[in-house]
Amino acid sequence: MSCFSIFCKKRRTTRQPSSNHNEDVPGGPSIKKYTYRELVRATGNFNQSNKIGEGGFGSVYKGQLKNGIIIAVKVLSSESRQGVREFQNELVAISDISHDNLVKLYGYCTEGDQRILVYNHLENNSLAQTLLGSNHSNIQFNWKTRVNICLGIARGLAYLHHGVNPHIVHRDIKASNILLDRDLTPKISDFGLAKLLPPNATHVSTRVAGTLGYLAPEYAIRGQVTRKSDVYSFGVLLLEIVSGRSNSDTRLAYEDQILLEKTWIYYEQGDLEKIIDSSLGDDLDVAQACRFLKIGLLCTQDVTRHRPDMSKVIAMLTGEKDIESEKISKPAIISDFMDLKVRSMRKPQEIATSSTFLSSLMAHSSPLLSNETTQASLMAHSSPLLSNETTQASMISTGQDSMVSTVTSERE
Repeated sequence: MSCFSIFCKKRRTTRQPSSNHNEDVPGGPSIKKYTYRELVRATGNFNQSNKIGEGGFGSVYKGQLKNGIIIAVKVLSSESRQGVREFQNELVAISDISHDNLVKLYGYCTEGDQRILVYNHLENNSLAQTLLGSNHSNIQFNWKTRVNICLGIARGLAYLHHGVNPHIVHRDIKASNILLDRDLTPKISDFGLAKLLPPNATHVSTRVAGTLGYLAPEYAIRGQVTRKSDVYSFGVLLLEIVSGRSNSDTRLAYEDQILLEKTWIYYEQGDLEKIIDSSLGDDLDVAQACRFLKIGLLCTQDVTRHRPDMSKVIAMLTGEKDIESEKISKPAIISDFMDLKVRSMRKPQEIATSSTFLSSLMAHSSPLLSNETTQASLMAHSSPLLSNETTQASMISTGQDSMVSTVTSERE
């Protein structure tokens, strides 16, 4: 891990006031290297009764350290070649950062062939499980709670985009990667796909990875990672939180299956309130909810430069910036694999990218602490993807990938 140590020494971070530098981290403010024996003891020898998540990378277990701290232990499967790269990505991306709205990395274990990450344990699972999942949750997601969740995610993402150097693009913002603590404070998790964006760069060209439905089309087609790719994903997530439904749901009538598409139709008709979750109670602020939906549409616009950055998104969410003066153009929507293939054929230079992309679909890790297993799903015909409740399609190429690939200088 010597190259990892050298890399971390070179990193410099700029922390926002809301960051938490000492969140009960065992061994001090820097991450700790645990022994395998410690983690065996903490998890009851990785007992199945302590398993709280599973995916392509391996499994996640709940554990308790000697000092009483409850932890989440993310164990990389020895058979997961893809997971080794994600393990390294996660270590590099978040080993030296801390924020109220990011999961906290306590440490890691690299004994022998073991690759294990240790995080703070979050009691209330993910948004995908509790708000959007089919299993009924005891959590009451009233409007005030949803507002706080939206703002928390936005602040965590803004910190990644603007508060650290080099900037971090998460690449897999979605409901199942938003975990909730005891107080329902949202924490962005799963940094296995994260990319570091060098200064004065507009994008990084890399393999395509993420989850269809949240994936920005320009990234899916050309493999260009920008902070605006995360903004697009956040926009989809914002619509899900306000509507209380997943971004695609095949149980609905065909014309209602794609949330982003349906929201745009209601926006054009002046009936945005129809997409708001009908289960919300007396504390619902309809005007504020409609404003949040408009912000979601702004974030998912087809033209990348028209999307706001996360600092502007926060200002709009809090009402500090007026959104009514903003022109909202039609969102970019890729609802299925066939649509992606057709779009990629528009320009000859994009054909190779999409061809490789479509031929390299494979399962991606399920979120930390989530009980759902992420699966790749190929649709033989042009139909929307299955909903979060059944299957999320995740795209990860099998080609080798460096931490930072081709970089284009900033000319915006």
